[in-house]
Amino acid sequence: MGSAFRWPLRVYYEDTDAGGIVFYANYLKFFERARTEWLRAAGVGQQQLSSETKCMFVVKSTSIDYHAPAKLDDRLEVSVEIQKLGRASVLFTQEAWCMNNHDPVLLCTGSIRVGCVDMTSLRPAEIPAAVFRKISNINASSPTAVP
Repeated sequence: MGSAFRWPLRVYYEDTDAGGIVFYANYLKFFERARTEWLRAAGVGQQQLSSETKCMFVVKSTSIDYHAPAKLDDRLEVSVEIQKLGRASVLFTQEAWCMNNHDPVLLCTGSIRVGCVDMTSLRPAEIPAAVFRKISNINASSPTAVP
């Protein structure tokens, strides 16, 4: 795990299937949660973004690869790293790691493209300049989050 933003999570019963394994679609929830915290760490709240700029981020595409299962009560760390920052979209690389042992285990990797849209028309919109600057700065500093 490099210098990407990282967000810790715990696997709860609601995240698992009947076998106690994390249901595959829940990794998308984990990735979303980490991106939300990454954006918050950049100084941009989702609610503030929508109320002040009338823009919001929406997921355009995802690609996920599963490597190992996470289980009930596992401690996870989900990373967020910008692969490409455009004027109206951001391509993220994300990973979920199990942190139960001294040697972290890679569970899942993903590529997530998020676009900025106008809330009224739902058409693509340029990322507001102040938000773009904050995103650029957090990508350059790559902090590790501690909730």
